[in-house]
Amino acid sequence: MFAPIVRMWRRFEERRPGTAQFLMFFVFSNAVTALQLALMPLLRAWLDTTNLINVDFQVLPVGSNVDGSQYYMFDYAAGALPEGGGGLAYFLSVQITLAIAQIINFFLQRNVTFKSNTSAWRAAMWYFIAYVAITFIAAAAQGFYKAPVYDFFIDTLGWGSTGETMADVLTMIINSAISFWVFFPIFKIIFKRVPEDEAITASEDNSGIVSSSDGEPGTAPVAATVSERAGAEPARDDSRDG
Repeated sequence: MFAPIVRMWRRFEERRPGTAQFLMFFVFSNAVTALQLALMPLLRAWLDTTNLINVDFQVLPVGSNVDGSQYYMFDYAAGALPEGGGGLAYFLSVQITLAIAQIINFFLQRNVTFKSNTSAWRAAMWYFIAYVAITFIAAAAQGFYKAPVYDFFIDTLGWGSTGETMADVLTMIINSAISFWVFFPIFKIIFKRVPEDEAITASEDNSGIVSSSDGEPGTAPVAATVSERAGAEPARDDSRDG
C-alpha cells in the first residue's frame, strides 16, 4: 500500500536532496517535540510530589533583574509555580525530557534523515557539545518568559492546574523551536555522508585492499595480478610447432 509513496519520495529525494532532508528533519523534530509535550508534564507531576520542589536550583548568576534581584542562567527557585520557580523538580523534569528526546533524535536524524556513514562516536561528541550549548541558550531565554507564562495561565486566566499544564506545553514548544532552528545547520555539518570509497577504514586497507592514487580501491590489485601471471606463465613459443 505504501510502495507508491515510497517510490515517489525516493524520486523526490533524488531531485531535491536538500529539501528532502529538511522535510525529514522537520517531521522527526515535530515527532520528538510531541514526545516532549507528553513526557514533561508527567515527569513534573511525579517530581512535584517529592521534596525536590522545595530545593533551590539557582546557578550561574549573570546579572540583576529590574527589581534588583539576582538573575541566574538556571533560575529554579524553591516552591511551586508561579510563586516559586519549581525548584530542582522543574529543572530535572525539563532536562530529563530533553535528554531522552535528543537521544532518540540523534539516531533518527543521523541514520534516516542525513544517512550519515561517518564516525558515529565523533558525531555523538559534537552532538553532545551542541546539546549543552543549546541548553544554556534555552535556559537564558527561559529566564525572560517562564514566570510571565505561568503567571498568565495560572493566575490571570485562573485556570489553576490546567493553566500550569498549558504553560508546561508552551515552554516546551519554545524550547523545541530554539533547538529546531539551531540544530539543523549543526546536523548538516556533523552528519556527513561521504562516498563509499572514502569511508573505507585504515584497518580494511591493511587487510589487503590496496587503493589507487585517486582513492578508488581495486585498481592496483588487478594490475598486480596481471603482472604476476605474466611473470609466472611465459608466452608460448609457437615456432616449435610443426
